[in-house]
Amino acid sequence: QVHLVESGGGLVQAGESLRLSCAASGRIFSINTMGWYRQAPGKQRELVATITSGGTTGYADSVKGRFTISRDNAKNTVYLQMNSLKPDDTAVYYCNADVLSGSRWRSYWGQGTQVTVSP
Repeated sequence: QVHLVESGGGLVQAGESLRLSCAASGRIFSINTMGWYRQAPGKQRELVATITSGGTTGYADSVKGRFTISRDNAKNTVYLQMNSLKPDDTAVYYCNADVLSGSRWRSYWGQGTQVTVSP
């Protein structure tokens, strides 16, 4: 079975930075796209950033210029560097990965990590 575990969330003040990590483990043959999503209370889950196995990135307009997604393929880990954090960034952040396990591609989710930004 494949598991994704996020870490690095916490409580910070506006303008500060956090770095999130998400490590995939289990029966993994290959990982294609990895990404970060977030969900605030009462809101829908939204895409924050994605990165392909080749390093192509994409960002939501709300975080462009402030957040950077990266990955370490040898460690099956994706990162999200978050700078200049705003109160509107407060949410539970989830990582996602498209994983080849056995002969089947499947999308997996982590349990989420809380990011709280105080004014």
